[in-house]
Amino acid sequence: MCNAVTELRAKGVEITDAEAVAVKAAILLHDIGHGPYSHALEQVLVLGTHHEALSIRIMEEMNQSMNGALDLAIQIFTNKYPKPFLHQLISGQLDMDRMDYLSRDSFYSGVSEGVIGYDRILKMLVVHHGQLMVEEKGIYSVEKFLVARRQMYWQVYLHKTVLAAEKMLVKIIERVREIYQATDQALQTQTALDFFLGSFNGVMDHNALEQFCSLDDHDVMHAIKHWSKHQDRVLSLLCKRFLNRQLYKSRIQSEDFEPLFLKEKQDAAANQFLISPLDAHYLCFTGEASNTMYQTLDERINILFKDGMVKDISKIDNALIQQNLSAPVKKFYICMLS
Repeated sequence: MCNAVTELRAKGVEITDAEAVAVKAAILLHDIGHGPYSHALEQVLVLGTHHEALSIRIMEEMNQSMNGALDLAIQIFTNKYPKPFLHQLISGQLDMDRMDYLSRDSFYSGVSEGVIGYDRILKMLVVHHGQLMVEEKGIYSVEKFLVARRQMYWQVYLHKTVLAAEKMLVKIIERVREIYQATDQALQTQTALDFFLGSFNGVMDHNALEQFCSLDDHDVMHAIKHWSKHQDRVLSLLCKRFLNRQLYKSRIQSEDFEPLFLKEKQDAAANQFLISPLDAHYLCFTGEASNTMYQTLDERINILFKDGMVKDISKIDNALIQQNLSAPVKKFYICMLS
């Protein structure tokens, strides 16, 4: 973000010191609403609540205790500030966060596809009529970035082992919520998890926000270790398998799975693990995942040509994105214990 602000200022874009501080604060805080295990448990742990809504609530609470120091950052983050390009640096299809996490995730996963020359993209950024755009000569760098996102999605973020671990984590929480009773001491974890699995009414007030902010990955892992000894056979089985990395076997393919095939696998799992067929969906289930690397209806990536003409990158003749990246890719998966 610092480099982006510096590059734009060098091109004559007016960004005050207060705006520079605010946009940096906003990018640092924009994901503060992520709970334990990030996207894996989003809208599962805190039902129906998106992390961006939580980020805003937390920023507002912080702002009150800081005597309004985050007023400008919140305006930029919520796109209510009269310089939309500042918001686009934080949240858009070419925002600083995506450039950061693709590079970082590529490094830690060992998948080289996420390594892109982001410095060149930053140098190509320009502001036109208050909107963030890319100079014409940056078209192919942006396309490489979008291709990298697609490759990272299917090779890393939806890798079959990642999928299996995340889905098992979700199924554990779903099972706990299904059998949860406040009087069941064997389910109590003595953490804020008890609040969100039990008495939470869906209203994210000050108390609920404090409870949420106290949660971390260790609380969830502690709970899973605790639940692995629970008398509920399905819950204890899932927890033990998760702790021992005996995850679901997962398969990803282009066609949907036949209902009869799923039923056969569920019946086999129920018999193998001696559980009720009514609970077999915890041991074997299907789903779908889709990904579109460039959303034509979302915040667009506009290209500024030398003659002053502006075009959406998907409308440029012979652009790779026009033919491939704007088309959604859908795949189907099955996860099963064996």
